[in-house]
Amino acid sequence: MVWALLTIAVVLLVAVGVLVVVTRRQQRRIEEQAARIDQLEADLSAALRPRPPSTAAERAVRRVVQTASKVRESGLTGLVASSIDDLQSWAASERQEIVSMADVDGRVTLVFSDIEDSTPLNERLGDDTWVRVLAAHEALVRGRVERYRGQVVKSIGDGFMIAFRDAEAACRASVGIQKDLRRTLDPLLRVVAPLRVRIGIHTGEAITKDGDYFGRNVAMAARVGALATGGEVLATAAVHDALDDDAAVRLVEMGQVELKGLPGEHRVWRVVTR
Repeated sequence: MVWALLTIAVVLLVAVGVLVVVTRRQQRRIEEQAARIDQLEADLSAALRPRPPSTAAERAVRRVVQTASKVRESGLTGLVASSIDDLQSWAASERQEIVSMADVDGRVTLVFSDIEDSTPLNERLGDDTWVRVLAAHEALVRGRVERYRGQVVKSIGDGFMIAFRDAEAACRASVGIQKDLRRTLDPLLRVVAPLRVRIGIHTGEAITKDGDYFGRNVAMAARVGALATGGEVLATAAVHDALDDDAAVRLVEMGQVELKGLPGEHRVWRVVTR
């Protein structure tokens, strides 16, 4: 009887050992397959990422330098390097960053957004809740920006400065943000349902340095964003002209407006879905 029990115990131990070995092998195979999948996804993402031709890269750098020269001649020296030689040096060193968000003509579409009446909202909700609302808002915005291959340049309090390669992507992402805010089930965002965000879009050449953008066209995008009301997306004539006739969004003309700090009148359009 004792020998029978010992035999059974030995068999069970051997079986357990075999099971452990097999399990470890299967785990290694799963991990190796997961690593291969991750690598394939990374390779596919890199392959799908738009790469402008070298001629566009050269053109983008030249345009940035030319724009900086014009800004200096206009007297806005605080926005550029102290000398044009310095500007050319950092423009060349950050060439890949410039080109990554520039279209074939060296232009960037900039989007400015911010939450309407954010100060009274903060006061009503309290700092702790407000910080969580801002975090939920940021996650929603970044999700749409990534979907349309944009780049969040920086967050500005309760808003964002975002760059896109083309005007249609910027418009679609902006309209999508407004839709997401209206439809969200996130309790943090519904506590102020709906969270009202105003968005402005402008297309043009811009100076870039250290991951940021400068120049008149940046100011134009910011001013148009400030002109919008909560839930609205406004765009400049440059955005209107940059869109194809078959774009997935349409623009409704709002007329001529004055923009603080920018001389003359400027035609503004409301961005809506077709």
